[in-house]
Amino acid sequence: MIETPRIVDTEAQMAAVIHLTVSRDEIQDVMGPAFQELLDVVTAQGIAPAGPWFTHHLRLDPDVFDFEVGLPVTTAVAAEGRVRPGWLPAGRVAQTVYHGDYEELGVAWAEFDAWIAAQGYTPGPDVWERYLTGPDTSPDPADWRTELNRPLVGPA
Repeated sequence: MIETPRIVDTEAQMAAVIHLTVSRDEIQDVMGPAFQELLDVVTAQGIAPAGPWFTHHLRLDPDVFDFEVGLPVTTAVAAEGRVRPGWLPAGRVAQTVYHGDYEELGVAWAEFDAWIAAQGYTPGPDVWERYLTGPDTSPDPADWRTELNRPLVGPA
């Protein structure tokens, strides 16, 4: 289930990121370790997280995930291993919050994209998800909240 979408202007957010390109089948195997690697590097550098972790999908392909796993930070991270400094972009986005298990995110995105199209907006080529609450805060997927963001390039 998604909350009523809205259009918002976001500010750029400094982040520590790891860029990954993997098949759809590999996504569940790489995200957890990448997040832990980010957290380890950020913590070792004495940098405080500045919000929930995210994934920024740079291009949408049903078979290949080309994305960054990221953690917002208060100061720039120094490159270390796979970790690099990065940003979530500023811009006008359609935004909603999905309630539920990650397995149903595809359905949530389809519902969200239908709303965007029905409003006459033209979506950009990328999307990002911010994981507001998840398995690290509750074992019950009904408690999980994922913010969905789709940049807009203009009205249709």
